[in-house]
Amino acid sequence: MEKLLEEFSLGLFVWQLVLFVGLLLLLRKYAWKPILGAVEKREEGIKDALDAAEAAKKEMQNVTADSEKLLREAKVERDALLKEAREIKESIISEAKEQAQVEGDKMIKQAQATIESEKKAAVADIKAQVANLSVEIAEKVIKEELSDKGKQQKLVEDMLGDIKLN
Repeated sequence: MEKLLEEFSLGLFVWQLVLFVGLLLLLRKYAWKPILGAVEKREEGIKDALDAAEAAKKEMQNVTADSEKLLREAKVERDALLKEAREIKESIISEAKEQAQVEGDKMIKQAQATIESEKKAAVADIKAQVANLSVEIAEKVIKEELSDKGKQQKLVEDMLGDIKLN
């Protein structure tokens, strides 16, 4: 340390001081301002990015809350639609059963009416056939009885006897 004090030169010290101050001024003018400007811009960009990230986070939370709300509403609406669909299905089935019952009853009544009319037609046909057969049988019997003169006479007498009695 003593050696440094003995070799100390005031002129050299002043020149070094002047050069150092000059260097500081040059650095301040040409290097520090651009460096500090770049650092401030960087700092501002980072701050803006953080603000944007925070805003995006809040927006994401809002979107998440909205989507959850929409999902709940959609579930409620889906349940309501399913319930309504089940009710419609049950009413359609019920109406179809009732309509089928009515149609079945109508068909049964029509079938009974058809059977009754066919039965009446068959009975009328049978009566007509019986009447025709009776007439044919009576005709044959009368022809048989009228073919013999004695039998004719007896038949006329029997008929006259029946008339007198009545």
